[in-house]
Amino acid sequence: MSYRRCVSAGESRLRGEWEETFVTQQVPSTEPELAGVRNFRDVGGLPTVDGRRVRQGVLFRSGHLAHATAQDAAFLASLGLHTIFDFRNAADQRLEGPDVELPGVRNVNLPLTDPADGAEFWRMVRDGDLDQLRSILADGRGVDRMVTSYRAIIKDRTAEHSRVLHALAEDSVPALMHCAAGKDRAGLSIAVTLLAVGVEREAIVADYLESNATHRRYKVRRSSTSPSAYSPEVMELLNPLFDARAEYLAAAFETIEETWGGVDAYLEQGLRLAPETRERLRERLLD
Repeated sequence: MSYRRCVSAGESRLRGEWEETFVTQQVPSTEPELAGVRNFRDVGGLPTVDGRRVRQGVLFRSGHLAHATAQDAAFLASLGLHTIFDFRNAADQRLEGPDVELPGVRNVNLPLTDPADGAEFWRMVRDGDLDQLRSILADGRGVDRMVTSYRAIIKDRTAEHSRVLHALAEDSVPALMHCAAGKDRAGLSIAVTLLAVGVEREAIVADYLESNATHRRYKVRRSSTSPSAYSPEVMELLNPLFDARAEYLAAAFETIEETWGGVDAYLEQGLRLAPETRERLRERLLD
């Protein structure tokens, strides 16, 4: 999978496709193995700054596994996974359900801050009328919420990201990382992992943007089925919450620079990743 192709896929999405994803509640994945798991992919093949590549079959990402079919579960089991990192919180799990159980696979739940955290906020997304949605998302408030959340995850969740990287360096590969949509919390955790092994910044962004592909997007649930529930203005207001935008990831990278002065200091001081641990991580994840 070429990361240049990923950029094209992310940037070529049309608004009509976006709306179709939200209106249709059962949009099958184009990955033939997966009918009930969205946004699944192997991040293998991404290039590092020193000319290596992420190994195929060792690091995967996806949305939640709660709706996995029997065929999906069989495919996931065939990957030889050691660990699944689930970054959902209790509210996510109540909404979607628990992950499907895979024999012999360790499940680690490390809740990270949801950009749309809070039962009241999600109630507004699902049930709010146009005026209510305007009050929480209009005039850039949706974008601001996402940027603020990405910055907070980087600054406040160093212990969780440290635990993930140390586990990967020790024994936890092949690994799958997911949250609800596989875009924000999983996206940041994948980005941190890729930074730690020296993947090119452009390739990290390209992989992140691939979550914008129509078949990968999270399916929002609106309580009303009336046309007005999915009107163009409603969709425009919801866009910032369900888009993967380069500016969000850029805010995370900027937070690393502003707080620690650079990636190396972030890894060593923020995530307590010793040079030898980082090298073991590279040995496990890179060709």
